[in-house]
Amino acid sequence: MVHAGYFTLYQSGELKKRAQVLIDRLSSCNICPHRCGVNRLKREKGFCHSGFLPIVSSFCAHRGEEPPISGNRGSGTIFFGNCNMRCVYCQNYQISQDWENQESNEMEIEELAKVMLYLQNDLKCHNINLVTPTHFIPQILLALLEAIEQGMNIPLVYNSSGYDSADTIRQLDGIVDIYLPDLRYADDQYAWKYSGVRNYVECSRSAIKEMYRQTGNVILDEHGIVQKGLIVRHLILPNRIAGSEDSLRWLASELSPDVTVSLMSQYYPTHKARLFPELARRIKYEEYIEVVRLLQRLDINNGWIQEMDASEYYRPDFSKQGHPFEN
Repeated sequence: MVHAGYFTLYQSGELKKRAQVLIDRLSSCNICPHRCGVNRLKREKGFCHSGFLPIVSSFCAHRGEEPPISGNRGSGTIFFGNCNMRCVYCQNYQISQDWENQESNEMEIEELAKVMLYLQNDLKCHNINLVTPTHFIPQILLALLEAIEQGMNIPLVYNSSGYDSADTIRQLDGIVDIYLPDLRYADDQYAWKYSGVRNYVECSRSAIKEMYRQTGNVILDEHGIVQKGLIVRHLILPNRIAGSEDSLRWLASELSPDVTVSLMSQYYPTHKARLFPELARRIKYEEYIEVVRLLQRLDINNGWIQEMDASEYYRPDFSKQGHPFEN
C-alpha cells in the first residue's frame, strides 16, 4: 500500500515545490535557528560546518529505538554528520563534532535516495529514521523525491535535538509521519553553556508544538508499529540540569497529558562532559526516581521509561564499520 502522506504531496507537485523553497533558503541559510546566512549552495559553511551535499556517517537497521519504532525488523536509521548543537556530553560526538573527518562522508542526493530504498527493500525496515536531520532538510526532500519515484512508501521519522525552526518544520507538514525530538533544556543558560545554542527553550517548544499540530498523538498499526504521531524524548541530566519538571509540565499543559514521552536515563559523561564537574557522573537513583514520579503526578502515562542501567547499553562507536551500536 502506498503511503498516503508524502505520496499525495508528490503526486500533486507540492513536495517538489516545498523542496525547492527550502533549497533556495540555503543561499542565505536560515534552515535552523542559527540563521547563519551563509551560501551553502556555494559550499559556504556556518555553525553546522556543512555545505550543500548531505553528510551520511552511517546507516543501518537499528533495533534500539523505542519499541514501536524499531519493531521486529528494525528502524532504517540514517545518521547524518555534523549538528547544529555542540553538546559537551554528546554520545555521537564522533560524527557530530568531528567536522574535518566528516567531509569524506558527503553523499550525492541520488546516493541518499538509494540508501533510503536499501533500508526499505533490502533490510525490510519499518521506517526511515532521519537522525540529526535539521541542517539537511532541503537535501533530504530532494532525495525523498527520487526515492518515491523508485517505490519508497514507508513512514519517515524525524529524529532531532529539538533545536529546530518552526518555520522550517511547517514545510514538513504531511511529509514527516513520526516526529521524535528531544526536549533537552528548560533553561537557556544551560543550553548555551552545555550545547552552545541560544533561545533553545523557545525554539524547541515552538517546533514541538508545530510537530504535535501536524501529527497529534501516536497511532499504531495492527502490529504495534507506529505510523504517525509525536514522541518526545527527555534525557535526565545530573543535578537537574535538564529542567525536567518545567519541561514535562509544559508538555502536559501546552500539548496534552496524552502526549507520548520517552524518558531516557542513558546519560553518561562522554566527550567533554568530564570538564564540567556538575556533568561528570551518571545520574543518581534519586534523580531518576524523582522524574519518574513526576510523570506519574502529571498523569503522563503514554510512553516508555528506560531502566537505570540504560547507560551501559546505548554507547555507539562510529569509528568501526557497520552498525555503530553492535559490539
